[in-house]
Amino acid sequence: MSGATRIGVAGAGLIGRRHIDLVAASSDCALAGIADPSPEAKAFAEAQGIAWYGDHRALLEREKPDGMIIASPNALHLSMALDCVAHGVPALVEKPVTDTVAAALRLCEAARRSGVPVLVGHHRRHNPRINAIRDKVGGGEIGQLTAVVGLWLLKKPDDYFEVGRREIGGGPLLINLVHDIDNLRFICGEIAEVQAMTSHKARGFAVEDTAGLLLKFAGGAIGTVTLSDATPAPWSWELSSGENGAYPKQDQPCYLFAGTRGSLSVPTMELWSYPDEGGWYAPLSRTAVDVPAADPLVEQLRHFCAVIAGREAPLISAKDATGTLAVVEAVREAAVTGNRVSPARIMEQVA
Repeated sequence: MSGATRIGVAGAGLIGRRHIDLVAASSDCALAGIADPSPEAKAFAEAQGIAWYGDHRALLEREKPDGMIIASPNALHLSMALDCVAHGVPALVEKPVTDTVAAALRLCEAARRSGVPVLVGHHRRHNPRINAIRDKVGGGEIGQLTAVVGLWLLKKPDDYFEVGRREIGGGPLLINLVHDIDNLRFICGEIAEVQAMTSHKARGFAVEDTAGLLLKFAGGAIGTVTLSDATPAPWSWELSSGENGAYPKQDQPCYLFAGTRGSLSVPTMELWSYPDEGGWYAPLSRTAVDVPAADPLVEQLRHFCAVIAGREAPLISAKDATGTLAVVEAVREAAVTGNRVSPARIMEQVA
């Protein structure tokens, strides 16, 4: 494709192959090659006629891509992103931005010094539904936000844990909840304090399978989040939103946003209020909120191409994504110590 933006992909696992498919299907860009040392990735590349490299640095040096998507294991995000920055290549780094706040701050500083843009793959921010929710909550349609409820309850299959996900860092806090924390930060504003409890009772692995969170938002609202990856249940963004066709869609909410004038269930998108400013004896009104559907990963790729071209700034920068990761680290610390923990303090301690 002459003149198309050439994008490399580092990491050809499940999400990496999704990125590869999207790049191949896009009219905005073309695939420069993939970097992944595994025999499976090499065989995949050869079968598809894609340039393959065992090392991302070789791809950067030989293919000279316009941009790089980093879909490797979390612990490799920092080194790969730093190499992209050193080559002057804009990067789209899958969530979480890195595996620790300390590592993320190193990437933030490198991006700041170089001016090379880094976009982080919290792709739900590209979902029109998430943006509509933010407008309604932040725009005051439900009044002053008072309370937030988040649910992430589903059952992962046993074979999910056969590839190194039984140890700390391989559970729903870092892998899954980071998405929901980013949603809540984006919609409701910064999280000032967290308290938490975790359990690994259901499976007995070192990693947690269940957690309960209490959140205090900077604006004063209080939130609760309950998550478990060990229970058959429909209450999670994965199953409720229909965003990913791999999951059977369930017509159930996974977030509730309560305000002084109304409340909103998400992603069922039902707005509840009293038509005449009544109280609990008055009948409630339920209004459906219509939001157009779109694949956020497709929109994220379009945005990344615009970032590469300098037409748009990253919707979620490394610095912004570090704020989300700091909340996850605060949750871990709160669960261990039993204390209230400030995500801002987490960032200050390692800065």
